[in-house]
Amino acid sequence: MAREDRLRVLERIKEYEEQGRFNDDVEEDAPCAPIQPDEVDYINKKLSNKFMTRVANFLGKSFFENMIRHKKLIIKEVRNLENATSVKGGAIVTSNHFHLSDNYAVYRTINPALKKHHYLYKVIKESNYTNFKGPVRIMMRHANTLPLSSSYATMRKFFEGMGTLLARGEKILVYPEQAMWFNYRKPRPLKPGAFKFAAKFNVPIIPVFICMKDSDVLDDDGFPVQELYVHYLQAIYPDSDLTVNENAKRMMERNYEQWVNTYELFYDEKLPERKEAGGC
Repeated sequence: MAREDRLRVLERIKEYEEQGRFNDDVEEDAPCAPIQPDEVDYINKKLSNKFMTRVANFLGKSFFENMIRHKKLIIKEVRNLENATSVKGGAIVTSNHFHLSDNYAVYRTINPALKKHHYLYKVIKESNYTNFKGPVRIMMRHANTLPLSSSYATMRKFFEGMGTLLARGEKILVYPEQAMWFNYRKPRPLKPGAFKFAAKFNVPIIPVFICMKDSDVLDDDGFPVQELYVHYLQAIYPDSDLTVNENAKRMMERNYEQWVNTYELFYDEKLPERKEAGGC
């Protein structure tokens, strides 16, 4: 029997979809204090943080590979990976966000496109950095994560760190839908942040859209584990003749168009028309 909290999340998804609130959180996160500049080391300058990153990546890989062994995470197929391997330098990777393990599905499949000794960096929300305890806290703080913050001073460090990482050729995963919606299959309207990052630092977008099919395996809450089909779509490059905002808008629209096309081809159905609350 599925847990009651997961059922409430599904009901909230249905409600928010009807209201056009596609980028709102459906999970019940506890409030968190703003991350201060001295609490985060975005580019791992400190030796202690370099060590903790190795620990966190070991824990994370062990956790998710164990999920794969027990069929709690099923990566069924990777399509058009050449769209990622053809991008040699730094890039923003965008993906739909529907499960805590989808970032590992992207990391595991994009790994051939990463330089030696490089990892996939992940932009995460503030509460994920502050609210967890134990091993999950270590992974959220040190497994190549880049937390957003409600502190202006910390966000200055965030942008400096992102610029350094992209300049040295790292790939950074950003969820442009903003919130995680459990096992939600349709593409949702995108927020412009990821595309402003790409335009500001003059790097391409690598769009990823993950499609799903029910497997015959149930997760711990009684829902079918999803078989994942990871689609790498055509990279989108900034146009040197456009401003940052013009580039961001153009790249965002092209990203969404590719996501919609992938959804409609895979599921053989048109994305239904829908209202949006406040636009994207």
